[in-house]
Amino acid sequence: MKINLFDDLKSNSYPGRGIVLGRSADGKKAVAAYFIMGRSQNSRNRVFVKDGAGIRTEAFDPSKLEDPSLIIYAPVRVLGNKTIVTNGDQTDTIYNLMNQQLTFEQALRTREFEPDAPNYTPRISGIIKVESGFNYALSILKSNGGDPSSCLRFTFSYYNPKAGEGHFIHTYTGDGSPLPSFEGEPKTVAIEGGIDEFTEKLWAALNEENKVSLFVRYIDAETGEYETRIVNKNA
Repeated sequence: MKINLFDDLKSNSYPGRGIVLGRSADGKKAVAAYFIMGRSQNSRNRVFVKDGAGIRTEAFDPSKLEDPSLIIYAPVRVLGNKTIVTNGDQTDTIYNLMNQQLTFEQALRTREFEPDAPNYTPRISGIIKVESGFNYALSILKSNGGDPSSCLRFTFSYYNPKAGEGHFIHTYTGDGSPLPSFEGEPKTVAIEGGIDEFTEKLWAALNEENKVSLFVRYIDAETGEYETRIVNKNA
């Protein structure tokens, strides 16, 4: 069942980090979005900045940066006709191993959830391949009910996606202590409007207190040319 992405986000004060992949309403563009949220000063002290064809996170105020290990990384990298989007340094793992002819899934078999006990935050990853049309996949690596000795791995692949439809995966089902991991398949969501309208609605739907940064990219499904929008709360 297709749900309204913006309503879903408005009802959740802390989905954590989220990835949306899909197809624009006019059918011409591949759509990718990634957002980060934060509850601690360290998590909130971040911005997205452009880094070549991708982006990276950096500290807004370097003097307040505490532990960079899980918050400073490249969420988006581009490898040929493939756009990789993740919530951690597994972006580099996927990029490097796919560059050595391994698959998206094979690359992620070398990784597991984040070592941030007791949350064991899931690693969520996505990839879009644009080549005379496009397809995409989403992955989640999560602990087995909070047991760090067991890692569950799920990959969901979407070929020739419908116009105006996308899929949304995020790290947490909501706020809590420990934070409850995302469950089930990625949510089927409507993709509405052009890049500016979509970006504005997505940013507005995120919890005002907890939202940190948003990246949105529309990629021409025929040519691979793209437009990007970045929104930072710390501006």
